[in-house]
Amino acid sequence: MDNRTPIIAGNWKMHKTISEAADFVAEFLPLVSETRHTEIALYPAFLSLAKVRETTAGTNVRVGAQNMHFEANGAYTGEVSAPMLSELSLDDVILGHSERREYFAETDEQLAKKVTAALNAGLRPVLCVGESDSERESGKTEEKLRRQLTGGLAEVSVEDLPAIVIAYEPIWAIGTGKTATPQIAQETNALIRRAIAEQYNAKVAGLVRILYGGSVKPDNVDELMAQEDIDGALVGGASLDPAGFARIVNFE
Repeated sequence: MDNRTPIIAGNWKMHKTISEAADFVAEFLPLVSETRHTEIALYPAFLSLAKVRETTAGTNVRVGAQNMHFEANGAYTGEVSAPMLSELSLDDVILGHSERREYFAETDEQLAKKVTAALNAGLRPVLCVGESDSERESGKTEEKLRRQLTGGLAEVSVEDLPAIVIAYEPIWAIGTGKTATPQIAQETNALIRRAIAEQYNAKVAGLVRILYGGSVKPDNVDELMAQEDIDGALVGGASLDPAGFARIVNFE
């Protein structure tokens, strides 16, 4: 590992009201206040972002959004732009989560624009890639991941690449209770790193942090994080409980 500090990130999806988010932070912060071996990030719903940013200010917790539009402003009812997120002093933004791709028809071309917009606004993009159960079963995992990486990173220079985080999330393991074995997760993350090396170069590929996301829980995080090419976790359901998520953050 080339000094790739691990990242444990909690994607709350469409959970937690503003008051529930505040309660979570109040319980969570004391449990991770001494954590130094990993970066911690929370990705609440839009309405809770300001509150979570306010209550984590000055702590070791990063805060990010779950999505954003690629335009700075315009007639896009219901959307939120990078400058709006930047004004909240946010750190990160998730882009291309499989649920966004599936339910809201996000394309690699749109995501390339979003990645650029995020970088220009000083936000760290967390670009998600992943394959479905049928794609894995039919041997199309590598083809799918390479297409998503090539498309989503189309406008990213080699200089900007280390500022981007890649999250591998096998669609078949999200919210299903299925988890890729540590071996499968390692093999696929290594495949992603090779693809980035071929798209850019091996040196910069060694700097990019690649997370695993897909039913990460307190009882499997240690083994997952022991893998060479797994640089952290994008955690869904298990990030909703303060104590459970703190255990994941403080993996051994």
